[in-house]
Amino acid sequence: MIMRKRIVVLTGAGISAESGIPTFRDADGLWEGYDVMEVATPEGWKKNPALVLDFYNQRRKAALQVKPNAGHQALVDLETDYEVVVITQNVDNLHERAGSSRVIHLHGSLFESRSTADESLVYDIDGWELKLGDVCKKGAQLRPNIVWFGEMVPMMEVAQREATRADIFMVIGTSLQVYPAAGLLYDVPEGIPIYIIDPSIPDYHPQPNITAIVEPASLGVPKVVQQLVEE
Repeated sequence: MIMRKRIVVLTGAGISAESGIPTFRDADGLWEGYDVMEVATPEGWKKNPALVLDFYNQRRKAALQVKPNAGHQALVDLETDYEVVVITQNVDNLHERAGSSRVIHLHGSLFESRSTADESLVYDIDGWELKLGDVCKKGAQLRPNIVWFGEMVPMMEVAQREATRADIFMVIGTSLQVYPAAGLLYDVPEGIPIYIIDPSIPDYHPQPNITAIVEPASLGVPKVVQQLVEE
């Protein structure tokens, strides 16, 4: 039996932005008008849980109105010839909706809630709304299953382990400025092919094994995928 090569993909806000989900760093993005400390920290949750719930309800509602793009779909097509693991910094479910079979969410999922009393109690959110009074089986309020600023990234070790097993590594739609996710680039085996796909390629030390594609995901990812499938 021939072992299929393993491609590990790190995706960021850029791939979702093309589907219509504003990025956190955009000046006119979804978070404008909200102090990050008020809606994306444990302290903000403790101070005003209703505001936090409403903020994520609006994000969830908006995410349900967009569709995966050609970048998401191309990664699904790649599974025909390769073993593919997608590690995403995004909290939307566009990779899953496109059909990717293995997705690791570093920063949590917009479509999950978790107990404030027992973080192992995680539930799917039916629809777009999570309200005050929605509780876990222990009777505690549910919160968005999102990794907020100041919280640990529980899936980081899993992602690092996947990165060390990559035969090919792809970086799509991310500035490589957000840690610890950006550090995954240093976990990949030395010398393996690395593809960086983004309209604004971040600064990096040029190396023979790194190919930079200065294009948005919807254009750049299908090109790389076609090249890999033809190899």
